[in-house]
Amino acid sequence: MEGKIEAAENELHNNNGLVKLQLQGEEIQSVHWDDATINKEEMNKISLVRAVVEKQDPSSKEVDDFAIRRFLRARDLDVDKASTMLLKYLKWKKSFVPNGYISPTEIPNEIAHNKMFLQGVDKLGRPIAVVFGGRHMPNKQGGLEEFKRFVVLALDKLCSRTSPGREKFVVIGDLQGFGYSNSDFRAYLGALSILQDCYPERLGKLIVVHVPYIFWTMWKLVYPFIDNNTKKKITFVENKRLTETLLQDIDESQLPDIYGGKMPVVPIHEA
Repeated sequence: MEGKIEAAENELHNNNGLVKLQLQGEEIQSVHWDDATINKEEMNKISLVRAVVEKQDPSSKEVDDFAIRRFLRARDLDVDKASTMLLKYLKWKKSFVPNGYISPTEIPNEIAHNKMFLQGVDKLGRPIAVVFGGRHMPNKQGGLEEFKRFVVLALDKLCSRTSPGREKFVVIGDLQGFGYSNSDFRAYLGALSILQDCYPERLGKLIVVHVPYIFWTMWKLVYPFIDNNTKKKITFVENKRLTETLLQDIDESQLPDIYGGKMPVVPIHEA
């Protein structure tokens, strides 16, 4: 497995050093953290985005400055690109989440998988979610749309635990037991699209653990669709350094008990 992780590291480094993996127990990843103060440059560009977007969608007046800043940061402070991204998001939100939220009653088949949990915060105060990839199965009853609704509910739950200036969350992706039956390419692309296009700059870190060999086939398929900002936040952890590595970012009192910590996890729909 070390060879696979090293190979992935080389592949990521070849992408202009955009992603670095966590190996030998050392954190070598650079992440742009949010802060509670919007600087002058960002404030000016937020005003420009508002001027563009409000002409086309008056409902954007309800979008706060921190949200617009996230869209700007996702597009390297390019006003035109951020405005286009925000307009697409507002259109998507009205269509896909007309009630403003997703109810657990809309996603019964996804909830039955019992695959995502939420509890605790890391040392930067970011809420933590745990996702068990080995429990995900293609949804033959509710289809891809139900899975996407599940993703929205989960992301909204995480975001509800953030605050202005501390807007990111952490996800532990546990691939214990991951196999061919869990390799749902369309679902993973759907989740990735929602995360990147509709919840930009929300992911603080994705820590992937218990990585089986079979995962790397799926990784090669998904990797080209991951944008550079997201790639910077992905970390793979070797099994032998799992607990000590997680403790670098998460205090023992907040670390999920399944990884040697003291925090019990709660199903995402009950959190």
